[in-house]
Amino acid sequence: MTAHGDHHIDALIVGAGFGGIGAAIQLDRLGYRDIVIVDREDDLGGTWHVNRYPGLAVDVPSTTYSYWFEPNPYWSRLYAPGEELKRYAELVADKYDVRRFMRFNTTVESARWDDEAELWRVTVDSGETLSARYLIVATGFLCQPRTPDIPGIESFAGCIIHAADWDDSHSIAGQRTAIIGTGSTGVQLIPELAKEAAELIVYQRTPIWVLPKIDFGFAPSVRRLFAKVPAAQRVVRWMTDTTMDVVMLIAMWKFRYFKGLNRAASAVAKLHQFSVIRDKELRRKLTPDYDYGCKRPTLSNSYYRTFAQPHVCLETAGIDRIEPDGIVTLDGREHRIDTLVLATGFDVWEANLPAIEVIGRDGRNLGKWWRENRFQAYEGLSVPGFPNFLNSASPYAWVGLSWFNTVEYQMRHMNRLFGELQRRGAQTFEVTEEANARFLDRMTELLEDSVFLRGSCATSRSYWFNHSGEAPLFRPTSARSAVKAQDRFPMSDYAIA
Repeated sequence: MTAHGDHHIDALIVGAGFGGIGAAIQLDRLGYRDIVIVDREDDLGGTWHVNRYPGLAVDVPSTTYSYWFEPNPYWSRLYAPGEELKRYAELVADKYDVRRFMRFNTTVESARWDDEAELWRVTVDSGETLSARYLIVATGFLCQPRTPDIPGIESFAGCIIHAADWDDSHSIAGQRTAIIGTGSTGVQLIPELAKEAAELIVYQRTPIWVLPKIDFGFAPSVRRLFAKVPAAQRVVRWMTDTTMDVVMLIAMWKFRYFKGLNRAASAVAKLHQFSVIRDKELRRKLTPDYDYGCKRPTLSNSYYRTFAQPHVCLETAGIDRIEPDGIVTLDGREHRIDTLVLATGFDVWEANLPAIEVIGRDGRNLGKWWRENRFQAYEGLSVPGFPNFLNSASPYAWVGLSWFNTVEYQMRHMNRLFGELQRRGAQTFEVTEEANARFLDRMTELLEDSVFLRGSCATSRSYWFNHSGEAPLFRPTSARSAVKAQDRFPMSDYAIA
C-alpha cells in the first residue's frame, strides 16, 4: 500500500494494547473489515506485554480493570498479576478475531493528512507508506519510558535495567543494588528487589501516599461460579466500579467540598506506615507534604515494611552524579553498587502527547499545536484541524483509574460517530472549533473544584501536571458521566461530509 497506490485501508490503528483492541472490535462491529493494527513490539498487550518486572500487578481491582462487555471469570486475585492481564488481552483478541488485523515490529514514523485524497498517509519504519481513510492512535499515555538525565549515567560500569525493559536473565541475588524512583512502579518493585539483593539503596525524590491493599485470591469454586453465573461477577464488578468511581470523584474532582475525606485518606496512609515503621525520622522521609490525589495513589502491604529491613536504605539527599562503580549524593556520600534499576516512569508530555508525529489539515502539527494552544481534545478523542482522526490518549481522555473506563466510553463515541457517517453515506468527519472550545471550557470549569487546583500539589512532581502547571490528562468527571455523554453529544459538533 504505497502513498499513491490504488488500494487504501479503511482504518489504521496504532497500538495493539487494550485501546487498540477495543477500537478494532468496535470498527469490526460496524462492518469495517479492511483494518490494520500496527505495533512496534513483537506481540499484543501494550503495557502488559512490555512490562514484566517482578511484582507487576494491576493496581485497580481486576473486576473493574477489564472490558465490561467481556468479563473474565478466571482472575486469580482481586488485584491480578501482570501475566494474567497479558493472557486476558490475548483471549479477547482471539475471541473477537482482531489478531488478524495486527502487524508487529512496525513503528510509525509520521502520519500526514492528504486533503485532496481525503486519506491519511502513514509512513512506517520499513519505508512503506500506508493509506488509510481513518487514523486511530491508541498508544496510551505510558508508552515512552523516561531515562533520568543524571550526569555520568552513561559511564556506569554495572548493569542498568529500566523497569519498562526488564532483563529476566540478570540476577541481583547477593548484589549491591540501587533503584531510582518511588512511584507506583517502584512501590511494586522495591519489596521484590529487597528479597534478593544483599543491599538495596532506594533513591527517593518525592515520597508517595501508600494505602493498605485489601487483596484476596478467588478460590477455584468462586471462579467456577463466575463462569457459570456471570451475574455473580457482575455484582462484584458493580461494587468495585462504584467504589472506585465515588472515591475518585470525592478525593480528586470534588476536593473543594470533601477536603475532610481526602485528608482522611492521608491519615489512613500514615497509620499504615506507623504500624510497621517505628523510626520517626524514616517515617518523616516517607511522608508526602502534598495532598492525597495530587500524584497517583498506590496500594501495598509490603512497601513500608521493606524499609524496616536492615539491608534496605532510603536515600533522600538527592543524586549529584553517577560514577562507574556507584552513585554520589548531593552531600558528597557515595554508595557503591553493582546493579542500577530505573523506575523513573514515562515521558508523558514530551514523547507521548502525541506518541507519533501527526500533521493535519493545512500542515498543522498536533504536538506543536497542543503546546502553543493548550492541551485540548473534544471528548478526549478528536481535535479540530485533524479530519478522520481519533487519539485515545488525548487531553481530558483518562476517566477513572481504570484505563478500560476510557477505552469503553471512547468505543461508545466511535459507535455513534461512525454510525452517523454510514447513515449519511459520508466519508469524513472533523470536530468543529466551536465544539472543541466549548468542551475545553467545561473541563477547565470542572477542574476548579479539583485537588489539582484547590489542594496543595506544588511539591508532588506528578506526571499528571504538564510544564505549564495544568493537569489536562484526566476528564474531571465520574466514569458514569463520561459514558452518558457519548450518547448525548450533538452530532452537529462534527462537520461530516
